[in-house]
Amino acid sequence: MSFYEEPDEMFDNEQLDGVMIGTRCSLHTKMAVKVLERNIPLFLEKPVATTMKDYSILKDAAEKTKSQVVVSFPLRTSAICVAAKEIIDSGKIGTVENVQAINNVPYGRVYYHHWYRDEEETQGLFLQKATHDFDYINYLIDIKPVEICAITSKQIFKGEKLAGLKCKDCDEYYTCNESPYVIKHMYSDNPIGEMCCYAVDTGNEDSGSALIRYETGMHVSYSQNFFARHKAGARGARLFGYKGTLEFDWYTGEIKVFMHQTPRVDTYKFDSTGSSHFGGDDVLAHNFINVMKGKEQSIAPIEAGLISSLMCIKARQSAMTSQFKKIED
Repeated sequence: MSFYEEPDEMFDNEQLDGVMIGTRCSLHTKMAVKVLERNIPLFLEKPVATTMKDYSILKDAAEKTKSQVVVSFPLRTSAICVAAKEIIDSGKIGTVENVQAINNVPYGRVYYHHWYRDEEETQGLFLQKATHDFDYINYLIDIKPVEICAITSKQIFKGEKLAGLKCKDCDEYYTCNESPYVIKHMYSDNPIGEMCCYAVDTGNEDSGSALIRYETGMHVSYSQNFFARHKAGARGARLFGYKGTLEFDWYTGEIKVFMHQTPRVDTYKFDSTGSSHFGGDDVLAHNFINVMKGKEQSIAPIEAGLISSLMCIKARQSAMTSQFKKIED
């Protein structure tokens, strides 16, 4: 196996079947463009871009390349989401005219204790989390988003502790609810990161919500929370049609379809125990292998990654300016 200090050196010396990019988020676009310019199949971690400048650069490169790109959007390829799509497309609930989506993240500590706490790197948590949710919503309803407004709050993970403080160096190490010691020994949970989440340099909002208008006039409400824990965790949506409502949650592994003209409720159960991203990662990996072999098209194309990133960037802009934002370049 060869190791290189610079990606260009690798490209000049290797015949590559494909490239997988899993760098820090701020480098996704820069590295992706290098691959796209060489027309090599690419597996790209989300978010595909974190700024409008990077979005424009990547969009331009994507329009010129012959590369097939698989974006790391495993929620859309999970069994429960694929089944929800099949039910929606069957017409069983009618045309989807409203969506209520939530993401209550039970492992949210990572965004305040770990490197993710650097908001210059993450550009906020819409790009870190909602990029997945916006994508699966777009996938399910298959219409174009045109406008977004958003609001964020930082009510929990803030404080006056010294910048750069590590939990192990704090005099509250054995008593603070967020210290690795308390998390492990009193909550029987997994510590994630060593930095103080109550320090002045702790970035990121700890909850956020967005309203999205689509081209047909229908709208979606989305809310994410990062201090829910254990069984309070939830991720999924309710999609409303005139004939019925479809509800699903990745954590419960269930789809429920409530018919509106009869008292009938259909329930579908899924078991993704032990599966990464509810089984979606395996599907993406197999797809990328077959893309490299020339046997399949990407099931999570770069266009999906671009529109999702654009929605997240515009959501953050909206939250910062208290204004609706058009979802356009």
